[in-house]
Amino acid sequence: MSIESLAAEAAAHWNGRVTRLIRNRENAVFEVALPQGRAALRLHRHGYQDDAAIRSELWWCAALAAKDVAVPAALPSRDGSLLVKLSNGRNASVIDWVEGDALGESGKPFPQPLPEVLARHFALGRLIADFHLATDRLALPAEFTRPKWDIDGLTGEAPFWGRFWDHPVATHEQAEVLREARTFLRDSLHQHAAAGGDFGLIHADVLRENVLVNKDSLSLIDFDDSGFGFRLYDLGTVLSQNLYEPAYPEIRDALLAGYSQLRPATVRMVEVFTLARTCASVGWTMPRLAPEDPVNKSHLARAVMWARKVMA
Repeated sequence: MSIESLAAEAAAHWNGRVTRLIRNRENAVFEVALPQGRAALRLHRHGYQDDAAIRSELWWCAALAAKDVAVPAALPSRDGSLLVKLSNGRNASVIDWVEGDALGESGKPFPQPLPEVLARHFALGRLIADFHLATDRLALPAEFTRPKWDIDGLTGEAPFWGRFWDHPVATHEQAEVLREARTFLRDSLHQHAAAGGDFGLIHADVLRENVLVNKDSLSLIDFDDSGFGFRLYDLGTVLSQNLYEPAYPEIRDALLAGYSQLRPATVRMVEVFTLARTCASVGWTMPRLAPEDPVNKSHLARAVMWARKVMA
């Protein structure tokens, strides 16, 4: 069955029709027209999150949206379910439509003037802190389950996104730096945890493409990778896409200033978590990209560059 036919089958569960494909990567995402208006249909990838984890994500986003946090809420199907199993076994869900354009595009400089970029990152830091605070006020259901981005999930023997230090494309020198980075991260994260480092539900994938800008407001989408982890990992993920920006220090400081209005954050630990994210991204490429894909080399180079800076 084609992805378009599968989307049409899914949309029917919400009495809707598909209007266009938005993207077909990790999940397939379609715009759909429902009786009440526009919405986003997700066809969840096979084998990544189980049914209970997806239902937990949908519950969480609905609870945040109910508290006026700028995230899209899940919409029930005609039988009241938030998650529908399709004829080929794939899961489907529908969420509110969020107006706006992506904050930016990975690997491309921001086209906006620097003051606008900084204002948006200040607002993004505030939004991340806002949803961390709102989450802490929720009473999670007993059946709530999501992956763990804890110390082992980032640097254990089997990290959630893979053993980044074993990347087959890495040179001997790069692999050695990544092994050192793993040890450094484990030590740093244990120290952070022992000092009471903030830990709880996180988005875990706050990339430019997952932040939508609508005039002066920001929204956060795509909680597919969300789970339990250190809160500063969300800030580190933002910064991982900005390491080659000439104005990186200013972007970093604006992000932290916005976050620090509501939650504590230090430059040092945020940059450690930026290293954790760049290493995790190396692991992410291993089962997904062909060895000759240039993203392998660019992710390796970025992780090694940042490891050398942070461990210096």
